[in-house]
Amino acid sequence: MNAQIALMLGQDGVTSGAIYALLAISIILVFSVTRILLVPQGEFVTFSALTMAAMQGGRPVRLGVLVLGLALAALVMDVVADRQRYRAWIWPKTSLALVAVGLVVVGLGLSVPFDRLGMLAQIAFTLATVVPLGPLIYRVFFQPIAAAPSLVLLMVAIAVHVALIGGGLLIFGPEGARTEPFSDAVIELGPAMIASQTLWVIGVSALLTIALGLFFEVSLWGKALRAAAFNRLGAELVGISPEFAGRTSMTLAALIGAVSGIVVAPITTIYYDSGFLISLKGFVGAIIGAMSSFSVAALGALLVGQTESFSTFWASTYKEIIVFTLLLPVLLWRSLRQGSVEDDE
Repeated sequence: MNAQIALMLGQDGVTSGAIYALLAISIILVFSVTRILLVPQGEFVTFSALTMAAMQGGRPVRLGVLVLGLALAALVMDVVADRQRYRAWIWPKTSLALVAVGLVVVGLGLSVPFDRLGMLAQIAFTLATVVPLGPLIYRVFFQPIAAAPSLVLLMVAIAVHVALIGGGLLIFGPEGARTEPFSDAVIELGPAMIASQTLWVIGVSALLTIALGLFFEVSLWGKALRAAAFNRLGAELVGISPEFAGRTSMTLAALIGAVSGIVVAPITTIYYDSGFLISLKGFVGAIIGAMSSFSVAALGALLVGQTESFSTFWASTYKEIIVFTLLLPVLLWRSLRQGSVEDDE
């Protein structure tokens, strides 16, 4: 290995690590607020990338059918719950709005030739289609069992992940896809050749991370989510709705996943089931951050990206094994640091 190859591998590692860092942050966010280990986080990435590819290929976008189906299920569940609670028929505005979004994305996705429109229109429609899946998945699958043990929530998350993979196969098909890059320019920086798409990935990831930091520090909604993550019971006692916190955290997770899919699709071929490995690598970063520290998780995700990149050069057959082996020393160190824990009587 010479210096030029090392620079290329380092560049690929930073690019992958930036995406894994965003996923690690979203996994920690959802887990802190809801105790849900968001196994289907990677599906937001794959659905976003494949939706962009479908539009650029001139094919109809059918993901809106899934959005509409979940929105109708959420509407029925909300109406029935309000009927049992208030003894009256109430039409919840949020669920009705999501049904309207589902109808719009179905109509536009099946009729509008997005391949003739600009990339900005394609990105906007992709976000409008994928992001509503976050709060809808929470409402339909997790909100009714929000008080269940963590193991039950994990089992449901795995079931949702498997169901979404099946849905992705039906909607997008088994073929992989790659989208057009934002820019074809190549920047020469000494001996290194940096593709502009790599800079897009790093720049978008950095901007999204900064925006999330400002959201949690400045906005009232962000402070409410921080309170719910720090102490769920205390947050509920002061009037922060756990349903609001759960839906908002899932919406942010879907947004992060959708943006990640848009920027990474021009770099690598995405398949309907690619989300599992992507989310697992984000999960490794989240574990390094002890499922609590955003900054440490981001650094851990960058380590995962570098390990994956250099493993591809030295032992490509075992690169996945090498990446996931990173968990062993981290878990051992945290186990030794934690010490023995006495059982509660």
